[in-house]
Amino acid sequence: MVEQNLADSVTDERTDLVGMDRADLQAVTEAIGEPAYRSRQIYQWIYQRGVTDFAEMHNLSKATRARLAEAYRIGRPDVSTAQLSTDGTRKWLLGFADGNEAETVFIPEAPRGTLCVSSQIGCTLTCAFCHTGTQRLVRNLEPSEIVGQIMLARDALDAWPAAAENRPLTNIVMMGMGEPLYNFENVKKALSIVIDDEGLAMSRRRVTLSTSGLVPEIRRCGHEIGCMLAISLHAVRDDVRDMLVPINRKWPIKDLMDACRDYSTLSNARRITFEYVMLKGMNDSLDDARELTRLMSDIPSKVNLIPFNPWPGSVFECSSNSQIDRFAKLLRDAGCVATVRSPRGQDIMAACGQLKSDSVRQRRSVAAG
Repeated sequence: MVEQNLADSVTDERTDLVGMDRADLQAVTEAIGEPAYRSRQIYQWIYQRGVTDFAEMHNLSKATRARLAEAYRIGRPDVSTAQLSTDGTRKWLLGFADGNEAETVFIPEAPRGTLCVSSQIGCTLTCAFCHTGTQRLVRNLEPSEIVGQIMLARDALDAWPAAAENRPLTNIVMMGMGEPLYNFENVKKALSIVIDDEGLAMSRRRVTLSTSGLVPEIRRCGHEIGCMLAISLHAVRDDVRDMLVPINRKWPIKDLMDACRDYSTLSNARRITFEYVMLKGMNDSLDDARELTRLMSDIPSKVNLIPFNPWPGSVFECSSNSQIDRFAKLLRDAGCVATVRSPRGQDIMAACGQLKSDSVRQRRSVAAG
């Protein structure tokens, strides 16, 4: 169901402080003639407390607050549409200043709550089973637009201050629209704020970046970001993966698994998650399962089996429940950690692989009519 519609864009020419890191905010305080330590106070107010009004920054003088309010703002993305699934999943279609939109999804699953964050508007990878891949890439999201998704969700979930105990938002996954590693610098900057103890205060082990297999950037991610890693694998043979995940033609499975081995040796990394969408007659045979266990045999890892979530125009079918169970059992009997993801938010097109800007759907619907 549609929970609310808040599309109410207001032009504000002031510079948004959301998405600025410590160095950026120090430049801001210097620009208004304040000492450097003020930047830390502002940083904490924005990211730890979630304030959107400078008047709430009580340890700053009234004059400082006035100077800040004159030139700067603490923004959030516009919410074009907010939807609530029957299973409690929430999806926001967020509008940005240039009129483009992206989707963000919150999945409550006690005792944790996971926010699925987008990194691009559209996608360039055209993975065959993914709805987002049918939307052309428009642009990368800026750090302010990535961090803004998390801050808006915390507003909606009443999840401030950032370090509060029993907070409803416990995990961040960069698994929304787009390929995060094709937007490396902006994602890196955004996640530096997310994992900063004085920022959004998320543990590195609670932040997962998902990639379709950009091998050089995987290695960069390990050294420069250091969060948890998920690989959209989805096939164990190059001929099948070439079709399902076209980036495989550039970096085939052997190169990808070598990069995963390198990543798993880093001191801040634990198990790599291999995402594997279950497609009937395509990648779900027991021989596929055996090859998957071989590929992962020397990599600390787990497998997340994802029942295919259909979307309009898709040509694939989901594997049967019995075949998914057999596939999972073979993995577990071989000593692999394997889970089957429960589909969430299907009634609002918020499940894995279903995200696509509603504005694009609507434009195509009008054109078809």
